Amino acid sequence: MSPNLRPSRSSVSSQTKLAQLLAVLIRMSLMTLVSLTSLAQQPASQSEPQSGADIAPAHPVVTAVTVPAGTNIALVLTHPIQSRYIHRGDDIYAQITSPVTSGDEVVIPAGTLIQAKVDKLGRNGSRGELYLQSMAIDFPDGYVAPVSGPITMESNQGYALKDPGNGRVAALIVGPLAGTGLGALIGHSVASSKGTTITASNPPGCTPGSFGCLSSSVTGPPDKGKDTVIGAAIGGGVGLAAGLLIAASSHNFFLDVGAPVEMVLQHPLILQQDQVADAVRRSAEHPVPEQPIAQRPVPPPPQPDTDPGICWTPGTPGTPDVDIPGTPAIGDSPGTPPIHIPGIPATPPTPHPCP
Repeated sequence: MSPNLRPSRSSVSSQTKLAQLLAVLIRMSLMTLVSLTSLAQQPASQSEPQSGADIAPAHPVVTAVTVPAGTNIALVLTHPIQSRYIHRGDDIYAQITSPVTSGDEVVIPAGTLIQAKVDKLGRNGSRGELYLQSMAIDFPDGYVAPVSGPITMESNQGYALKDPGNGRVAALIVGPLAGTGLGALIGHSVASSKGTTITASNPPGCTPGSFGCLSSSVTGPPDKGKDTVIGAAIGGGVGLAAGLLIAASSHNFFLDVGAPVEMVLQHPLILQQDQVADAVRRSAEHPVPEQPIAQRPVPPPPQPDTDPGICWTPGTPGTPDVDIPGTPAIGDSPGTPPIHIPGIPATPPTPHPCP
């Protein structure tokens, strides 16, 4: 190589710097490419923010609807209630007859069934009072909403019929009979034992004790028939009064199927809105058969009293036997023999239909 063609030292130095700069640029380009590739491979949730509609919540939000305290709920019984056979903890069943609303929205459709547990039962005149431990509302879509107690239901006026029971009915029948028998026994035992005094009527100028004349008064055997009848009548009246008092003292009652009852919520009732909406929709599409409300029981009209009753014809006390002693013979008088006059038997009172 000739000296003219040999590169100078300055030229070699410039080429070296250019090569180093080129290597630095290539290295930076490779690093940038690697960074972009890694960034492209990251999940979308880390690289780009998502809209609120695309983000699913961890727990679904349940919207509630509230039925305020003091709301009146009308129901009708679907099973009869006989208080003497209902005990604490037993179930009773009813059906809501009018839609229950919260604001302008129906939250419990008519026809919804309820099941409640009894605490105790009572009667207020012709109203039945049902004190409940708890209650559950069974919606048409299967949603069950519990209602905490205490809860009070009350039947409408005139639907709670008295239930005296077999024992009190028997007392009402047996009482007068027993009273009549006991009164007759007492009347017979306390009857006067002095007998009946009969005053004899003698002709004018006849001296009692003389021949052919009777004593001024004669005492016969005791008359107990009249006292027995009076005692029987008094005893029968007392027995009837006792039977009526026993029958009226019963607090048991009977409510038949269809008897209307009502309750007032003591506490707010919180329901799930989606379940309520589904229940209302299903109720509109497939109405639940409703239990008809029964007519108020009407007591039978009083029957005309065609029985005139029993009247009594008074009996007669009768007369006792009379013995008149004879007189002894005195001088020329032969005396008189004793005379026996038979008495007239007593006749008891005779019953007969009153005119």
